[in-house]
Amino acid sequence: MRMDSAGQSHIGRRPHNEDAFCVAPELGLFVVADGLGGQEGGEVASRCVVDTFVGFGLRLGQDQDSTWPTVPDPRRSREENLLAACSALAQRNLQAQRVGRLREMASTVVALAVSEHGAAVAHVGDSRLYRLRAGKLESLTRDHSLIEELRDAGMEPPGGSGNLRHLITRALGTDNAEPTVQRLQAEPGDVFLLCSDGLYEPLGTEGLMKRLTLSSAQEACDALVADAYEAGGKDNITAVVLRVAEA
Repeated sequence: MRMDSAGQSHIGRRPHNEDAFCVAPELGLFVVADGLGGQEGGEVASRCVVDTFVGFGLRLGQDQDSTWPTVPDPRRSREENLLAACSALAQRNLQAQRVGRLREMASTVVALAVSEHGAAVAHVGDSRLYRLRAGKLESLTRDHSLIEELRDAGMEPPGGSGNLRHLITRALGTDNAEPTVQRLQAEPGDVFLLCSDGLYEPLGTEGLMKRLTLSSAQEACDALVADAYEAGGKDNITAVVLRVAEA
């Protein structure tokens, strides 16, 4: 599968960048993580998550018989099992490091695995995956957040509930770290966007659409991050864009 991919991250108006990302087309693996737990903890957590995903992907690519941290589920695709295993391993690695100054650290994650055989997404927290197909932009993930739990319970979030969006209910490193893993179809012409909340919150759907139609993944990433900053975004801003080549 031919792909054009790129990533970009900006510190925004924060003193430190607690986001991390990877673009690894040779592995068919793309990841965005948004760290939590203070400046040092957040940076360490997001980098640990990304490094874990890439490290296991590399190990598996070099040795198909490599030991998996979880038992693969026969009902899932290889891509789904890969992301579930990476999430479990990242959870294990983060919890092992949660001592001293790092005891509160945690991280969101959104990861996309793509191969000739199919695609899958895994996410924990409020980092998102979008897909632009045939002129329609769709969020393929649903935030693990208090506001979404209220909606699930049939309760309308109270007016002025903007702050509820930032209260996430799952994060890697915490006791509630179960990823949502889904199988996807990647078709020629699809454009995928993985991003932290610092990107999608200031831009909204129209702002994302405007830039995802640009001719290259790098142009789209650069423009999205610049737009989010200019829109007054206060958080760290991270975007990873993957364009599936037309047949």
